[in-house]
Amino acid sequence: MNTVPESQDGANPMARKVLIALAIISLVGGVGLGAYALFASLGVWMGMWNFGTGFNMLRNVNASADWLAWIGLAVTIVVFFGARRLAMPNTLRLTTIAAIGAFAAMLAYVVPETFRPPEGTPPIHDITTDTVNPPEYIAIAPLRADAPNNMVYGEQANWDKARMSAAQQEAYPDIVPQEFSESKEVVFERALAAANNLGWEIVDQNLASGRIEATDTTFWFRFKDDVVIVVTPTAQGSVLNARSLSRVGTSDVGKNAARLREFFAQLR
Repeated sequence: MNTVPESQDGANPMARKVLIALAIISLVGGVGLGAYALFASLGVWMGMWNFGTGFNMLRNVNASADWLAWIGLAVTIVVFFGARRLAMPNTLRLTTIAAIGAFAAMLAYVVPETFRPPEGTPPIHDITTDTVNPPEYIAIAPLRADAPNNMVYGEQANWDKARMSAAQQEAYPDIVPQEFSESKEVVFERALAAANNLGWEIVDQNLASGRIEATDTTFWFRFKDDVVIVVTPTAQGSVLNARSLSRVGTSDVGKNAARLREFFAQLR
């Protein structure tokens, strides 16, 4: 028995086509935008363009992905209830197709947002626990020979050592020398284990000098940031100083400070 009124049944073919079209548009729009965002970083990985171009691509995505995600959600709701009202046998499939598009657009918005620096983040890329005598890179120095960012603390465009130190201390007051009651040897081994746990590539380790040098590669754009750790004995035990420096980019959007915080958390 046909439960759909005759007048409504006459509109069914067109209404069904509209719902199918809406679901496909949501899918193509959301997945297409998500693929574009993914390709922004893949292009950097494959050397097709530099990180600046990749960032600009993500900014373009970020400008439209949020409203596209909301539109996709609205389309999903319309498709679901419209298909149910028309008793379409593929209601679940059409709803899923529309929802995938909305979810992909949401991801395309969220991923670029992760590169937005927190409020108050200074546009610097060299963070250290000791701004007066920052730990120096030795083993890593040859690896940075062609890096746009040099290894001299404070030598960054529009900055000097005093201003950079003040900016860091204001933004990251917790990035300070880490003091321990344990011996240098114990803290050194703990620091080495923490660096390995974080997935850093150990470039050099020297217990005698208390020095560890490592490179951390970021996920999305494969940026290489370098870390140097120096553990020194004290009368009370030992003190650990660390430094994290980006090879490229004017601002690290807070990544170097976050890296050191994560490292310090593993030491406790």
